[in-house]
Amino acid sequence: MHPPSHRVGARLALVASSTLAASLGLAWGQPPSVLVTAPVASHDVSPPTGLTAIPASSVLAHAVAPMLAFDWQADMDPSYYLVSEKLDGVRALWDGKVLRFRSGRPIAAPQWFTAALPPTPLDGELWIARGQFDRVSATARRGQPLDTEWQALRYWVFDLPTDPRPFAVRAAALTELVQRTGVAWLHVVAQRRVADAAHLQRELVAVVAQGGEGLMLHQQDALRRPGRSESLRKFKAAKDEEAQVVAHLPGKGKFAGRLGALVLQRSNGQRFALGTGFSDAQRENPPAIGSIVTYRFRDRTPNGVPRFASFVRVQLPE
Repeated sequence: MHPPSHRVGARLALVASSTLAASLGLAWGQPPSVLVTAPVASHDVSPPTGLTAIPASSVLAHAVAPMLAFDWQADMDPSYYLVSEKLDGVRALWDGKVLRFRSGRPIAAPQWFTAALPPTPLDGELWIARGQFDRVSATARRGQPLDTEWQALRYWVFDLPTDPRPFAVRAAALTELVQRTGVAWLHVVAQRRVADAAHLQRELVAVVAQGGEGLMLHQQDALRRPGRSESLRKFKAAKDEEAQVVAHLPGKGKFAGRLGALVLQRSNGQRFALGTGFSDAQRENPPAIGSIVTYRFRDRTPNGVPRFASFVRVQLPE
């Protein structure tokens, strides 16, 4: 079910001129660092001109807390949403003065990197390229930043966390703000519309084929609300989840003397063994008991246990 605000009239009211639509159109077959100029179509975002972002003076104590996504459900109508690629980077929130992890802890970024950012709060991802999460994570978590590493990073932003307007309007204002700022390492994540579920599935297939992680869907008329939100959805070819390591199981056969599987505990207290997806190095030196790990899975058993689960990474503290 969609909220009553999902009406065609409400959606159309959020869309103004198509002046900048081409600059927002992302060609899914190319890396998100490439924006392509394309004819304006009905599914392109058409940002109004003359929009301004809400200044930093309006920041509330909780305003830069992140929004977190629920999974996309098959019975939802994607035409109510704006769609973008889900970047596999490090979440970074700019409060106008300090760049922070989603936990609120400051990121040790070089002074030159943050000095060029606008005073307006931003929400986005530090990113290099598809498949480069470990490199980004190592750079962002280093206590003393290295300029040579940070020169490879880009700050891809997708929201204005202190702006009280609907997401479609925020996205348009953000595009204009980034264009005016003119900083080489500051980019806006392109937003697009899709017509229906089949169209959405094609976009997902195209992104995954190029090594992407999946898609994000923002409800067009939704206001920003910190925390996990029904108006923000993630759509991936494989689902993922986090759980805590509570035990190590010894390996057998070719894994004798090394890790065989992790015993994980989900947030609901359910435990299960995770035995695939590990490198030889990870089997020699497995994630510590008490650490949080991410795993991917296809679906669940009737008891809720993840099927075909595979280890992805350890979640480092932020």
